[in-house]
Amino acid sequence: MTGKRVALITGAARGIGNGIALQLAKDGYSIVIMDVLKKQDVSDNIAEVEAVGTEVLYARGDITSAESRKQVVDAAMEKFGRIDVLVNNAGVAPRVRADILEATEESFDFVTGINLKGTFFLSQLVANTMIGLIGKVDDYMPMIVNIASMSSYVSSTSRGEYCISKAGVSMVTKLFADRLAEYGINVYEIRPGIIYTPMTEVVKDKYDKLIGEGLTPIKRWGYPEDIANAVSAFCSGKFAFSTGEVVNVDGGFHIQRL
Repeated sequence: MTGKRVALITGAARGIGNGIALQLAKDGYSIVIMDVLKKQDVSDNIAEVEAVGTEVLYARGDITSAESRKQVVDAAMEKFGRIDVLVNNAGVAPRVRADILEATEESFDFVTGINLKGTFFLSQLVANTMIGLIGKVDDYMPMIVNIASMSSYVSSTSRGEYCISKAGVSMVTKLFADRLAEYGINVYEIRPGIIYTPMTEVVKDKYDKLIGEGLTPIKRWGYPEDIANAVSAFCSGKFAFSTGEVVNVDGGFHIQRL
């Protein structure tokens, strides 16, 4: 069993998740990256995390599959003997944006299966693993961090399935925070705003214009490191008397203004 704390981060082969993995590696964590992408296709991103000087386990897996989730958790436990932090970051947008009057069940199942179902059941599995480690691991302060979205509360009628999935993630935060408090496992949530990633670069011109016109009080794109810094703050242990807490990392978008 490793003495270093271990963070399991989903969807961490690129984008926000990779930024989180890099920051937690710098914070001294061993890293487990769970992603569906082939390792050779993201080897540069993995190497960047490894270059920090920490151990990295790349566990290819599908968050929507019970068998795959178990294989990843088993691999993490076999290698490190502990999981201190679960960061539920994996998420997808609809393959095709469609008005909610025309959205398909296939798209709904695809988006909610990854963003919501996968997050719920991986949280369940890892939470039970963490409960089993309490009292067996020194200096053990397990926690779960969910990456939701401003879409948890903002309507986008051309991608309703995404909004529903992220609103569901916010309820997952509340539920697990409530249920796990008796075990000393805190649960937190981060709601990113407009973050520059492969998912959003296809609408760069649109958001460049909106940001320039004042959509957000802080007039710039967010970046993966902005989210990673918030995760790092939660993982510092300095929020020990908070659980179910939500932090908006959105340039102030959530502020209602006249």
